Amino acid sequence: MTDPSFPSVRPRRLRATPAWRRLARETRVHPEQLVLPVFVREGAGEPLPIASMPGVVQHSIDSLRREIVRAAEAGLGGVMLFGVPEHKDAEGSGATDPDGILNVATRLAVEEAGDALVVQTDLCLDEFTDHGHCGVLDAHGAVDNDATLDRYRDMALAQAEAGSQLLGLSGMMDGQVDVVRSALDDAGRTDVAILAYAAKYASAFYGPFRDAVQSSLQGDRRTYQLDAANRREGAREVALDLAEGADIVMVKPAMSYLDVLADAAATSPVPVWAYQVSGEYSMIEAAAAHGWIDRERAVDESITGIVRAGADAVLTYWAVEAAERLSGRGARRRDA
Repeated sequence: MTDPSFPSVRPRRLRATPAWRRLARETRVHPEQLVLPVFVREGAGEPLPIASMPGVVQHSIDSLRREIVRAAEAGLGGVMLFGVPEHKDAEGSGATDPDGILNVATRLAVEEAGDALVVQTDLCLDEFTDHGHCGVLDAHGAVDNDATLDRYRDMALAQAEAGSQLLGLSGMMDGQVDVVRSALDDAGRTDVAILAYAAKYASAFYGPFRDAVQSSLQGDRRTYQLDAANRREGAREVALDLAEGADIVMVKPAMSYLDVLADAAATSPVPVWAYQVSGEYSMIEAAAAHGWIDRERAVDESITGIVRAGADAVLTYWAVEAAERLSGRGARRRDA
């Protein structure tokens, strides 16, 4: 039956065959839009599986080399590195140690990647502190915003020196973009870009990630990450980071915050990214393992939905698999 308002229009004509569906497709995902998060564990002799994230591992230095090659061959846009140190302290001193795991891994990744990938680093203290918070604590046990900015400044210079091309500011401290941009510029490192985790929400979907980095966190991060109920606040945080000089802004998590992502994409003059976080990954993997959903279709649909909402690039643990499928090197799923 035709629509009485448009008597000659039959939308199903454009869905009739796989060829038609490909031709009429509005949103397309390309391998270079995907960024692979990579965990590197200090002292690891081999890749160590992460139980809550099937298929994801904590890499050793040797296996990191192979993973960088794999990411480059898949045509990804970049890799985001996270360090998992053997020792932690209240100040997160390992984050600024030139011989700390993240800085060592960065030098190796840059050497291995060449110009094939943008090597990115997580600029946050949570992996390195014995209390698991994203900043240093004051005498009352609260995160001290300004003292944390001093540490971020030092981290930025250390990561830039190690070769990072893009610093992922994920701590959600007020003024972090301004402080890091000023530090980089003053040091003559105007070549290093800033990815601001501008709208990062206090989410239940980070659970598996905290296993991946062996977080020491007790309690939560609600005093500095955004409340899940607040949409306008997300837009305000994006605007603040843009004003401070962010080169890219990001919304995290992706799935539950597509409205915030669409808002950012509608207003931002710089690229807008999204992070498909560990909980999103683990839910689909768990449901697929039980045979409840078609795994490949769910993976592809979830990434497409994030791009459709406005993301110019997506951090996802399926980056290599999805890229290989998009380029035809991996198994092609049935068009249904």
